Amino acid sequence: MVRKKNSAETVDLESLPGHHIRRLQQIAVAVFLQETETHGVTPVQYAALQTVADAPDVDQRTLARSIGLDTSTTAGVIDRLEARGLMLRNASPDDRRVRLLSLTPEGHSLLKAMQPSVLRAQQRMLEPLSPGERREFMRMLRVLVSTNNDLSRAPSEA
Repeated sequence: MVRKKNSAETVDLESLPGHHIRRLQQIAVAVFLQETETHGVTPVQYAALQTVADAPDVDQRTLARSIGLDTSTTAGVIDRLEARGLMLRNASPDDRRVRLLSLTPEGHSLLKAMQPSVLRAQQRMLEPLSPGERREFMRMLRVLVSTNNDLSRAPSEA
């Protein structure tokens, strides 16, 4: 147990939303990885796969903005997915500098196989809350994320 000093600099971490948000993010990643471990995909890789599945031939910059990542991180994520044979980069017929993304048949199969695990992870994360609290929590999360989006190092377009 950590002893607290009595001083003007003492701040109770338990009163800070950022501390709890950081901890919740750690928990969310841990639960996601536990549920999806047989697939070997990180939460960010999953977001990229799902976004490309939902919008085939999306370009890398649009993907980055859609999932709230900077373009260099997104390029690394795509490199890893491409190396696993899950995603393809194709030159745009309109602009050869632009790379359009699509899933391979293996990428589609993996995404389909992962769906029950991903949904189970989401359920586990929200399990302590009642159905009404879950809806309210998700509503409040969306407000915080959308209102503070411009403060991100990689603002999302969504």
